[in-house]
Amino acid sequence: MAIPVILPRQGQSVETCAIVGWKKRLGDAVRTGEVICEVETDKASFEIESPADGTLLAIYHEAGSQVPVLATLAAIGTPGEKVEPPASLAAGAPVTAATAAGASAGRTAPAAPVAPPAPTPAPGARIAASPRAKAFAAANAMPLAGIPGTGPGGRIIERDVKQALAAGRKPAAAPRTQPAARVPSGTLREIKVTGVRRLIAERMLASLTTTAQLTLNSSADARALQEFRARFKESPEAMGLRGVTINDMVLFAVSRALLQHQDLNAHFTGDAIRQFADVDLGFAVDTPRGLIVPVIRNAGALGLRAIAAEAGRLATACREGRVTPDELAGGTFTVTNLGGLGVESFTPVLNPPQVGIIGIGSIIPRATQGADGSISFIPQIGLSLTINHQAVDGAPGARFLQTLSGLIARFDLLLVQ
Repeated sequence: MAIPVILPRQGQSVETCAIVGWKKRLGDAVRTGEVICEVETDKASFEIESPADGTLLAIYHEAGSQVPVLATLAAIGTPGEKVEPPASLAAGAPVTAATAAGASAGRTAPAAPVAPPAPTPAPGARIAASPRAKAFAAANAMPLAGIPGTGPGGRIIERDVKQALAAGRKPAAAPRTQPAARVPSGTLREIKVTGVRRLIAERMLASLTTTAQLTLNSSADARALQEFRARFKESPEAMGLRGVTINDMVLFAVSRALLQHQDLNAHFTGDAIRQFADVDLGFAVDTPRGLIVPVIRNAGALGLRAIAAEAGRLATACREGRVTPDELAGGTFTVTNLGGLGVESFTPVLNPPQVGIIGIGSIIPRATQGADGSISFIPQIGLSLTINHQAVDGAPGARFLQTLSGLIARFDLLLVQ
């Protein structure tokens, strides 16, 4: 009997994975533990190993397909053995392609059954759906009302919307026909939006369409940061401070500011605001595969060296593709830093269900008036705080910025607390 190759679950928040590529072809011999394909979640990639010795008899999902977790990817058995496609494929599951070796020639899968329409919610009633489901529905002009939800508590997930679309459910309104765009002359390089890039696109759209985002811009005196950075670089190697960066110091200051402003260290679920005592601090990492946000656990209880070490470890894991789904999940607040690229201020995009994200800009001299009325130029670091105005008002956000600015300006006092 053929052995199925199952896509394992990669963390509680992962619903689907993308097939990056197959390392083996149909008919190839495989051994237990041998890598047969590579898949990726929204942020991390990992390899799928063969569960048995045998021959790769069937591949049910081609490279580029989005596959739900716990789905059957392939089948392994003895040459010539007959295999049947999994029930999810026969039922019209939303996959890009499927190929089964050994299946009878000319056999066609039964038509996909059309799910009965779900009860239409009352006008104005809130529809429980995941951000990815909302983004996919918006991109395809699909109304969420009436789609049966298979997620926790009947929540509509992306797979439900795709199944409704595949079953012939009509969009809310036909999109207006646009004239064909003229392709500029010269070399054209088309990049398919798949894998991490596709998921980033979906989540950014979902963030902006499902939250009320407000950005507040401020700055902080950066002289203490610059002075400590210079001193750390010249410190004895045994102290372990030479690698501490200005970004590490900012992460440290943010973690302490959040301890004083739990309304920013929170999640908004639509029905409730969940505030957290511990700070699980996410920070954006630029990688060849796209933006990745690992999480420093309980950052509010870690010292500066511990935060710097953990941030360095996670950033390296992200760039090398070794970060795990659990290291990317559960953040309560996020820091994103573009200051090293010369950006003075910007509008960070929220990472729902988090209610806050702070963007760090470059350090530039700004005119500052002293107590005696004199004007001097002092290095200031840019701070751009985006909040979800559904859960946090502008005044609490401004107070958080005031606290953070004070901690950065008096970083020496922060270190002795």
